[in-house]
Formats: sequence, structure tokens, C-alpha cells
Amino acid sequence: MIPVSRMLRPVPRVLPLIFAASLAFAGRGVVGQDITHAQPELPKETITIITHDGKRHVFHVEMARTPEQQTVGLMFRKSLPDDGGMLFDWGSPRESQMWMRNTLIPLDMVFINEDGSIRRIVENTVPQSLAVIASHGPVRATLELKGGITEKEGIEVGDRVEGNIFPKLSAEIPPPAPAPSLSPQASPSTAKP
Repeated sequence: MIPVSRMLRPVPRVLPLIFAASLAFAGRGVVGQDITHAQPELPKETITIITHDGKRHVFHVEMARTPEQQTVGLMFRKSLPDDGGMLFDWGSPRESQMWMRNTLIPLDMVFINEDGSIRRIVENTVPQSLAVIASHGPVRATLELKGGITEKEGIEVGDRVEGNIFPKLSAEIPPPAPAPSLSPQASPSTAKP
């Protein structure tokens, strides 16, 4: 019988090799071609992020739906507008693991649950990094925005996203209560004719 501690020792030596092989393969397209340039701009959709304070932030994002589009993502892009980005629609909830290989600009990664709530945000990811950026649980989509925009706009975990793949929230949100008056209102008994 082999002690558990001895059985586990070889695993750490094998994992880096498997990871390195997966990195080499992931830099290639589905047909084995090296990815060497940005993909053409993808079709766009409008999404709205509703923050905890009720503010609505509109973004016009490219939709990465196919494995080929998702593999290339925002690689080799040199800029991204404040209201731009890319939404990776996974089709159904799954663990999302991203990286910044061949990505030249910092991004904010927003991991979105199936109900449209934001599960996790990773701000200002490091360009060209091979570090894995994970959702830490199943998500319907991953949204890449310009680095720093989530902090600038006050977007936080728990905020809601509206768009074609997420449920519309406007019917669920009650209208805001009227603001209280700063001056006392005249009652019928004190009103002057």
C-alpha cells in the first residue's frame, strides 16, 4: 500500500506540463492556426448595468458566441471605448476561466449569473498575463470592459445586468418613492383662502 502523501507527490510535477501544453494549444484556432491578429469587430448588442444605487450604465458590446470568437476575444485590440466591451455568452451556466494572453490593454472582467446578477469582478487585469482569472462558480456570461470602468462607474458584485440573454428587470423594480418635501405642507385647517 502506497501512503497518500507519496501518491500525491508526482501530481504537482505533472500538472505544470499539462498546463503548459494546454497554453500552447489554446493559442491556436480551432483548425490549428496561430492567432496573430485581432478578429474583425463582432455584431453588437446593448446591455445595461443597473448599480446598487439605481444608476443605469449602457454599454454597446460585441457578442462572442462561437468557440472561435471566444478563443480570440479581445486579443490584439489596442483600445476599447468606455462604453464598449465584449460579452462571452456561454449558453448555459458554467465555470468561466479567462486569461490575458495576447491582450494588449487592461480589462475589467465581470462574471454574470444566469439571472443577470454580477457574481464577481476582477478589475484592471494585467495585459499579456497567463494567470487564470476564474468566475469561482457557474456563470451564464463573462463581460470584458475597459480596465478601470467598473470602479469609475461604481459597478459592484450584486448589481444587475439587462440584455437579450438576461431577464428584464424593469418590471420587477418598484418605482422610486416620492422625495420628502423640505417645507411643511399647509393643512386644510391652516390654509389661507
